[in-house]
Amino acid sequence: MSEFSKALSVSASGLQAQSTRLRHLSENISNADTPGYRRKTVSFDAAMIGAHGVSEVKTGRVRLDRTELERIYDPSHPLSDQTGHYEGSNVNLLLELADAREAQRSYDANLKMFEQARAMSSSLMQLLRR
Repeated sequence: MSEFSKALSVSASGLQAQSTRLRHLSENISNADTPGYRRKTVSFDAAMIGAHGVSEVKTGRVRLDRTELERIYDPSHPLSDQTGHYEGSNVNLLLELADAREAQRSYDANLKMFEQARAMSSSLMQLLRR
């Protein structure tokens, strides 16, 4: 496996991982007002590729955040109990937006790395043709 292929593989795995993270963050944001919704989190793991000594980023299992759900007082809500409370979600919009911005920046950095490796590989091929 050439060094260019390794660089492309690593950056592509980063793109895939951050894309998955952004998908779950957007699900969390869109369900912030859904009663009983639990925030989804995804972890990243390093995975070796063959015997080449290159580690790619892989997403781990999607987990539900087990923090306590917000108790909301609204006696007119159909899900409210005898005390007039119902369980909201445990999504913190400020945290989700900050995580989304971080994931987007990481995605952009991986994309830049991918484009640079591809451009260097293309330039090398042009040099070898001469």
